[in-house]
Amino acid sequence: MSGLLKNREFILVAVFAVLTAILYFIPTEFDQRVADNAERCRAEVLSVDNSDIDQFGIVKTGPQSVTMRVLDGKFKGKIFTGTNELLGQMDKDKLFVSGEEALAVITYDEQGKPMFAVPQDHYRIDLELTILVLFSFLLIVFGGWTGAKALFSFVFTALVLWKLLVPALLEGVDPVWITMAVVAGLCAVIIFMVAGLNRKGVVAFSGAFLGVLTSCLLAIYFTGKLHLHGAVMPFAETLLYSGFGHLDLTRIYIAAVFLACSGAVMDLAMDVAASMDEVVRANPEITHMQALGSGIRVGRAVVGTMTTTLLLAYSGGFITLLMAFMAQGVPLMNTFNFVYVSAEILKTLVGSFGLVTVAPFTALAGAFVFIRKNN
Repeated sequence: MSGLLKNREFILVAVFAVLTAILYFIPTEFDQRVADNAERCRAEVLSVDNSDIDQFGIVKTGPQSVTMRVLDGKFKGKIFTGTNELLGQMDKDKLFVSGEEALAVITYDEQGKPMFAVPQDHYRIDLELTILVLFSFLLIVFGGWTGAKALFSFVFTALVLWKLLVPALLEGVDPVWITMAVVAGLCAVIIFMVAGLNRKGVVAFSGAFLGVLTSCLLAIYFTGKLHLHGAVMPFAETLLYSGFGHLDLTRIYIAAVFLACSGAVMDLAMDVAASMDEVVRANPEITHMQALGSGIRVGRAVVGTMTTTLLLAYSGGFITLLMAFMAQGVPLMNTFNFVYVSAEILKTLVGSFGLVTVAPFTALAGAFVFIRKNN
Protein backbone atom coordinates (compact mmCIF):
# COMPACT_ATOMS: atom_id res chain seq x y z
CA MET A 1 0.00 0.00 0.00
CA SER A 2 2.82 2.43 0.86
CA GLY A 3 4.46 1.72 -2.49
CA LEU A 4 1.20 2.50 -4.27
CA LEU A 5 0.86 5.78 -2.39
CA LYS A 6 4.42 6.73 -3.27
CA ASN A 7 3.76 5.95 -6.93
CA ARG A 8 0.61 8.09 -6.91
CA GLU A 9 2.51 10.87 -5.21
CA PHE A 10 5.30 10.69 -7.78
CA ILE A 11 2.76 10.79 -10.62
CA LEU A 12 1.09 13.83 -9.04
CA VAL A 13 4.41 15.64 -8.76
CA ALA A 14 5.28 14.75 -12.35
CA VAL A 15 1.93 16.05 -13.62
CA PHE A 16 2.33 19.38 -11.89
CA ALA A 17 5.95 19.59 -13.01
CA VAL A 18 4.68 19.48 -16.58
CA LEU A 19 2.00 22.08 -15.78
CA THR A 20 4.63 24.33 -14.20
CA ALA A 21 6.81 24.11 -17.30
CA ILE A 22 3.81 24.90 -19.51
CA LEU A 23 2.91 27.91 -17.35
CA TYR A 24 6.47 29.20 -17.56
CA PHE A 25 6.53 29.18 -21.35
CA ILE A 26 2.95 30.32 -21.96
CA PRO A 27 3.02 33.96 -23.11
CA THR A 28 0.42 36.49 -22.09
CA GLU A 29 -0.97 39.17 -24.36
CA PHE A 30 0.63 41.75 -22.10
CA ASP A 31 4.10 40.46 -23.00
CA GLN A 32 3.62 42.16 -26.36
CA ARG A 33 3.48 45.56 -24.65
CA VAL A 34 7.22 45.41 -23.98
CA ALA A 35 9.10 47.48 -26.55
CA ASP A 36 11.01 45.25 -28.97
CA ASN A 37 13.58 47.94 -29.78
CA ALA A 38 14.99 48.10 -26.25
CA GLU A 39 17.75 46.09 -24.63
CA ARG A 40 17.70 45.56 -20.86
CA CYS A 41 21.12 44.85 -19.47
CA ARG A 42 23.45 45.08 -16.49
CA ALA A 43 25.81 48.05 -16.50
CA GLU A 44 28.66 49.27 -14.29
CA VAL A 45 28.48 52.92 -13.23
CA LEU A 46 31.81 54.52 -14.15
CA SER A 47 31.12 58.10 -13.09
CA VAL A 48 28.28 60.45 -12.19
CA ASP A 49 27.66 64.19 -12.45
CA ASN A 50 25.46 65.65 -9.69
CA SER A 51 26.04 69.31 -10.49
CA ASP A 52 22.51 69.88 -11.81
CA ILE A 53 20.75 68.33 -8.81
CA ASP A 54 18.91 70.72 -6.50
CA GLN A 55 18.35 69.80 -2.88
CA PHE A 56 15.57 71.17 -0.66
CA GLY A 57 16.01 69.69 2.79
CA ILE A 58 16.02 65.95 2.26
CA VAL A 59 14.35 66.15 -1.17
CA LYS A 60 16.50 66.08 -4.30
CA THR A 61 15.32 67.04 -7.79
CA GLY A 62 16.94 67.40 -11.18
CA PRO A 63 18.98 65.29 -13.62
CA GLN A 64 21.93 63.11 -12.64
CA SER A 65 24.26 62.30 -15.52
CA VAL A 66 25.46 58.67 -15.35
CA THR A 67 28.29 57.20 -17.44
CA MET A 68 28.16 53.40 -17.51
CA ARG A 69 29.72 50.39 -19.21
CA VAL A 70 27.38 47.62 -20.41
CA LEU A 71 28.29 44.22 -18.92
CA ASP A 72 26.05 41.89 -20.94
CA GLY A 73 23.76 41.73 -23.95
CA LYS A 74 24.31 42.87 -27.54
CA PHE A 75 26.00 46.11 -26.44
CA LYS A 76 28.43 44.45 -24.02
CA GLY A 77 31.56 46.51 -23.44
CA LYS A 78 30.15 49.74 -24.86
CA ILE A 79 30.03 52.92 -22.78
CA PHE A 80 26.93 55.11 -22.62
CA THR A 81 25.95 58.25 -20.78
CA GLY A 82 22.37 58.41 -19.58
CA THR A 83 20.21 60.64 -17.41
CA ASN A 84 18.72 59.64 -14.09
CA GLU A 85 15.91 62.10 -13.43
CA LEU A 86 15.18 62.77 -9.74
CA LEU A 87 11.53 63.71 -9.20
CA GLY A 88 11.63 64.62 -5.54
CA GLN A 89 9.74 61.42 -4.65
CA MET A 90 11.85 59.42 -2.24
CA ASP A 91 9.94 56.19 -2.84
CA LYS A 92 10.79 56.30 -6.56
CA ASP A 93 14.08 58.22 -6.83
CA LYS A 94 17.48 56.53 -6.79
CA LEU A 95 20.94 58.07 -6.72
CA PHE A 96 23.86 56.26 -8.35
CA VAL A 97 27.51 56.37 -7.28
CA SER A 98 30.61 55.16 -9.09
CA GLY A 99 31.26 51.43 -8.86
CA GLU A 100 27.63 50.39 -8.51
CA GLU A 101 25.71 48.28 -11.00
CA ALA A 102 22.58 49.55 -12.71
CA LEU A 103 19.78 48.00 -14.72
CA ALA A 104 20.10 49.95 -17.96
CA VAL A 105 17.60 50.19 -20.81
CA ILE A 106 19.20 50.91 -24.19
CA THR A 107 16.88 51.95 -27.02
CA TYR A 108 18.04 51.39 -30.60
CA ASP A 109 16.73 52.16 -34.10
CA GLU A 110 15.69 49.79 -36.90
CA GLN A 111 19.31 49.29 -37.92
CA GLY A 112 20.27 48.28 -34.37
CA LYS A 113 22.14 51.50 -33.69
CA PRO A 114 21.77 52.65 -30.05
CA MET A 115 19.97 55.97 -29.66
CA PHE A 116 19.98 56.57 -25.91
CA ALA A 117 20.47 54.72 -22.62
CA VAL A 118 18.64 55.12 -19.33
CA PRO A 119 19.91 53.87 -15.94
CA GLN A 120 16.55 52.59 -14.76
CA ASP A 121 17.44 51.40 -11.26
CA HIS A 122 20.06 49.65 -9.18
CA TYR A 123 20.71 46.11 -10.41
CA ARG A 124 19.34 43.61 -7.88
CA ILE A 125 18.59 40.48 -9.93
CA ASP A 126 21.79 38.56 -9.11
CA LEU A 127 21.43 39.06 -5.37
CA GLU A 128 17.73 38.15 -5.48
CA LEU A 129 18.57 34.94 -7.32
CA THR A 130 21.28 34.18 -4.76
CA ILE A 131 18.78 34.54 -1.93
CA LEU A 132 16.33 32.30 -3.80
CA VAL A 133 18.99 29.62 -4.32
CA LEU A 134 19.98 29.71 -0.64
CA PHE A 135 16.33 29.46 0.39
CA SER A 136 15.81 26.50 -1.95
CA PHE A 137 18.96 24.76 -0.70
CA LEU A 138 18.01 25.10 2.97
CA LEU A 139 14.43 24.02 2.29
CA ILE A 140 15.56 20.86 0.52
CA VAL A 141 18.31 20.06 3.06
CA PHE A 142 15.96 20.49 6.00
CA GLY A 143 12.76 19.12 4.48
CA GLY A 144 14.11 16.46 2.14
CA TRP A 145 11.52 15.20 -0.32
CA THR A 146 8.78 17.14 1.48
CA GLY A 147 10.89 20.30 1.26
CA ALA A 148 11.41 19.71 -2.45
CA LYS A 149 7.65 19.41 -2.95
CA ALA A 150 7.12 22.58 -0.92
CA LEU A 151 9.63 24.40 -3.12
CA PHE A 152 7.90 23.08 -6.20
CA SER A 153 4.52 24.31 -4.95
CA PHE A 154 6.13 27.70 -4.21
CA VAL A 155 7.29 28.04 -7.83
CA PHE A 156 3.97 26.79 -9.15
CA THR A 157 2.07 29.33 -7.04
CA ALA A 158 4.23 32.20 -8.24
CA LEU A 159 3.67 31.23 -11.88
CA VAL A 160 -0.09 30.84 -11.42
CA LEU A 161 -0.34 34.31 -9.89
CA TRP A 162 1.77 35.95 -12.61
CA LYS A 163 0.64 33.99 -15.65
CA LEU A 164 -3.02 33.41 -14.84
CA LEU A 165 -4.41 35.61 -12.08
CA VAL A 166 -2.79 38.95 -12.92
CA PRO A 167 -3.58 38.79 -16.68
CA ALA A 168 -7.16 37.73 -15.93
CA LEU A 169 -7.60 40.69 -13.59
CA LEU A 170 -6.20 43.07 -16.21
CA GLU A 171 -8.59 41.65 -18.81
CA GLY A 172 -11.55 42.54 -16.61
CA VAL A 173 -12.54 39.08 -15.36
CA ASP A 174 -14.51 39.37 -12.11
CA PRO A 175 -11.76 39.60 -9.46
CA VAL A 176 -13.63 37.77 -6.69
CA TRP A 177 -14.63 34.76 -8.76
CA ILE A 178 -11.31 34.31 -10.55
CA THR A 179 -9.31 34.77 -7.35
CA MET A 180 -11.50 32.26 -5.51
CA ALA A 181 -10.98 29.77 -8.34
CA VAL A 182 -7.21 30.35 -8.28
CA VAL A 183 -7.03 30.04 -4.48
CA ALA A 184 -9.06 26.82 -4.56
CA GLY A 185 -6.75 25.40 -7.23
CA LEU A 186 -3.64 26.44 -5.33
CA CYS A 187 -5.00 24.96 -2.10
CA ALA A 188 -5.55 21.66 -3.88
CA VAL A 189 -2.11 21.63 -5.50
CA ILE A 190 -0.15 22.71 -2.45
CA ILE A 191 -1.99 20.55 0.09
CA PHE A 192 -2.09 17.38 -1.99
CA MET A 193 1.50 17.95 -3.07
CA VAL A 194 2.64 18.07 0.56
CA ALA A 195 0.15 15.66 2.18
CA GLY A 196 -0.31 13.32 -0.75
CA LEU A 197 -3.50 11.97 -2.33
CA ASN A 198 -4.96 10.64 0.89
CA ARG A 199 -7.56 11.36 3.53
CA LYS A 200 -5.27 13.83 5.30
CA GLY A 201 -5.08 15.91 2.13
CA VAL A 202 -8.85 15.80 1.67
CA VAL A 203 -9.45 16.97 5.24
CA ALA A 204 -6.88 19.79 4.99
CA PHE A 205 -8.27 20.97 1.64
CA SER A 206 -11.86 20.93 2.91
CA GLY A 207 -11.01 23.01 5.98
CA ALA A 208 -8.80 25.45 4.04
CA PHE A 209 -11.37 26.05 1.31
CA LEU A 210 -14.19 26.64 3.78
CA GLY A 211 -11.99 29.05 5.74
CA VAL A 212 -11.08 31.03 2.61
CA LEU A 213 -14.73 31.06 1.53
CA THR A 214 -15.71 32.48 4.92
CA SER A 215 -13.10 35.24 4.57
CA CYS A 216 -14.36 35.99 1.07
CA LEU A 217 -17.98 36.40 2.19
CA LEU A 218 -17.00 38.58 5.14
CA ALA A 219 -14.77 40.75 2.92
CA ILE A 220 -17.63 41.29 0.45
CA TYR A 221 -20.02 42.30 3.21
CA PHE A 222 -17.80 44.53 5.34
CA THR A 223 -16.05 46.29 2.45
CA GLY A 224 -19.36 47.81 1.48
CA LYS A 225 -20.42 48.53 5.05
CA LEU A 226 -17.13 50.33 5.81
CA HIS A 227 -17.29 52.32 2.53
CA LEU A 228 -13.85 51.09 1.47
CA HIS A 229 -12.59 51.12 -2.10
CA GLY A 230 -9.72 49.66 -4.04
CA ALA A 231 -7.93 52.97 -4.48
CA VAL A 232 -6.32 52.38 -1.06
CA MET A 233 -4.04 49.77 -2.66
CA PRO A 234 -0.55 50.80 -3.85
CA PHE A 235 -0.36 51.90 -7.51
CA ALA A 236 -4.15 51.62 -7.91
CA GLU A 237 -4.48 55.04 -9.53
CA THR A 238 -1.42 54.40 -11.68
CA LEU A 239 -3.16 51.29 -12.98
CA LEU A 240 -6.29 53.25 -13.90
CA TYR A 241 -4.31 55.97 -15.66
CA SER A 242 -2.41 53.34 -17.66
CA GLY A 243 -5.47 52.57 -19.74
CA PHE A 244 -7.30 50.24 -17.37
CA GLY A 245 -10.00 52.57 -16.13
CA HIS A 246 -12.60 49.84 -16.63
CA LEU A 247 -11.27 47.79 -13.70
CA ASP A 248 -13.32 47.45 -10.53
CA LEU A 249 -10.73 48.28 -7.89
CA THR A 250 -13.11 47.54 -5.02
CA ARG A 251 -13.65 43.97 -6.21
CA ILE A 252 -9.88 43.62 -6.64
CA TYR A 253 -9.42 44.81 -3.05
CA ILE A 254 -11.95 42.23 -1.82
CA ALA A 255 -10.07 39.51 -3.71
CA ALA A 256 -6.78 40.71 -2.21
CA VAL A 257 -8.22 40.39 1.32
CA PHE A 258 -8.89 36.66 1.17
CA LEU A 259 -5.94 35.96 -1.12
CA ALA A 260 -3.61 37.46 1.50
CA CYS A 261 -4.84 35.17 4.29
CA SER A 262 -5.13 31.99 2.21
CA GLY A 263 -1.56 30.88 2.95
CA ALA A 264 -2.03 31.06 6.72
CA VAL A 265 -5.39 29.31 6.36
CA MET A 266 -3.73 26.43 4.50
CA ASP A 267 -1.06 26.17 7.19
CA LEU A 268 -3.61 25.90 9.97
CA ALA A 269 -5.76 23.42 8.06
CA MET A 270 -2.73 21.20 7.45
CA ASP A 271 -1.69 21.40 11.12
CA VAL A 272 -5.12 20.26 12.31
CA ALA A 273 -5.47 17.57 9.65
CA ALA A 274 -1.99 16.15 10.28
CA SER A 275 -2.57 16.09 14.05
CA MET A 276 -5.92 14.34 13.69
CA ASP A 277 -4.37 11.82 11.30
CA GLU A 278 -1.74 10.94 13.91
CA VAL A 279 -4.36 10.67 16.65
CA VAL A 280 -6.49 8.29 14.59
CA ARG A 281 -3.46 6.18 13.66
CA ALA A 282 -2.48 5.91 17.34
CA ASN A 283 -6.03 5.11 18.43
CA PRO A 284 -7.97 3.38 15.64
CA GLU A 285 -10.98 2.85 17.93
CA ILE A 286 -11.54 6.59 18.46
CA THR A 287 -15.09 7.85 17.89
CA HIS A 288 -16.30 10.72 15.73
CA MET A 289 -16.81 13.01 18.72
CA GLN A 290 -13.43 12.17 20.24
CA ALA A 291 -11.70 12.92 16.93
CA LEU A 292 -13.63 16.16 16.60
CA GLY A 293 -12.60 17.18 20.11
CA SER A 294 -8.94 16.42 19.35
CA GLY A 295 -9.05 18.56 16.23
CA ILE A 296 -10.70 21.44 18.08
CA ARG A 297 -8.06 21.34 20.83
CA VAL A 298 -5.24 21.36 18.29
CA GLY A 299 -6.87 24.28 16.50
CA ARG A 300 -7.17 26.23 19.74
CA ALA A 301 -3.46 25.79 20.43
CA VAL A 302 -2.43 27.00 16.98
CA VAL A 303 -4.95 29.70 16.13
CA GLY A 304 -3.74 32.10 18.85
CA THR A 305 -0.29 32.50 17.36
CA MET A 306 -1.56 32.43 13.77
CA THR A 307 -3.86 35.42 14.25
CA THR A 308 -1.01 37.35 15.84
CA THR A 309 1.11 36.40 12.84
CA LEU A 310 -1.41 38.05 10.53
CA LEU A 311 -1.51 41.17 12.70
CA LEU A 312 2.27 41.51 12.65
CA ALA A 313 2.48 40.83 8.91
CA TYR A 314 -0.10 43.45 8.02
CA SER A 315 1.23 45.96 10.57
CA GLY A 316 4.67 45.75 9.02
CA GLY A 317 3.20 46.92 5.74
CA PHE A 318 1.80 50.19 7.08
CA ILE A 319 3.96 50.93 10.12
CA THR A 320 5.17 54.24 8.65
CA LEU A 321 1.55 55.32 8.20
CA LEU A 322 0.89 54.77 11.91
CA MET A 323 4.13 56.58 12.76
CA ALA A 324 3.08 59.58 10.65
CA PHE A 325 -0.27 59.83 12.42
CA MET A 326 1.30 59.55 15.86
CA ALA A 327 4.00 62.09 14.99
CA GLN A 328 1.33 64.58 13.92
CA GLY A 329 -0.75 64.02 17.04
CA VAL A 330 -3.72 62.56 15.19
CA PRO A 331 -6.25 61.17 17.73
CA LEU A 332 -6.55 57.40 17.84
CA MET A 333 -10.21 57.55 16.81
CA ASN A 334 -9.32 59.53 13.69
CA THR A 335 -6.48 57.13 12.93
CA PHE A 336 -8.68 54.04 13.05
CA ASN A 337 -11.36 55.80 11.01
CA PHE A 338 -8.94 56.78 8.22
CA VAL A 339 -9.63 54.85 5.02
CA TYR A 340 -6.12 53.39 4.67
CA VAL A 341 -6.05 52.15 8.25
CA SER A 342 -9.62 50.84 8.03
CA ALA A 343 -8.63 48.86 4.94
CA GLU A 344 -5.76 47.20 6.81
CA ILE A 345 -7.94 46.56 9.85
CA LEU A 346 -10.45 44.82 7.59
CA LYS A 347 -7.68 42.66 6.10
CA THR A 348 -6.40 41.69 9.54
CA LEU A 349 -9.77 40.93 11.14
CA VAL A 350 -11.33 39.17 8.17
CA GLY A 351 -8.19 37.10 7.69
CA SER A 352 -8.16 36.26 11.39
CA PHE A 353 -11.84 35.33 11.24
CA GLY A 354 -11.02 32.88 8.46
CA LEU A 355 -8.28 31.39 10.63
CA VAL A 356 -10.60 30.98 13.60
CA THR A 357 -13.20 29.17 11.50
CA VAL A 358 -10.79 26.93 9.59
CA ALA A 359 -9.94 24.94 12.73
CA PRO A 360 -13.50 23.73 13.44
CA PHE A 361 -14.15 23.25 9.72
CA THR A 362 -11.08 21.02 9.42
CA ALA A 363 -11.85 19.18 12.65
CA LEU A 364 -15.41 18.52 11.49
CA ALA A 365 -14.22 17.22 8.12
CA GLY A 366 -11.61 15.04 9.82
CA ALA A 367 -14.13 13.58 12.26
CA PHE A 368 -16.00 12.04 9.33
CA VAL A 369 -13.24 11.38 6.78
CA PHE A 370 -10.72 9.82 9.18
CA ILE A 371 -13.21 7.75 11.17
CA ARG A 372 -15.33 6.55 8.28
CA LYS A 373 -13.31 3.40 7.72
CA ASN A 374 -12.68 2.69 11.37
CA ASN A 375 -16.25 2.13 12.58
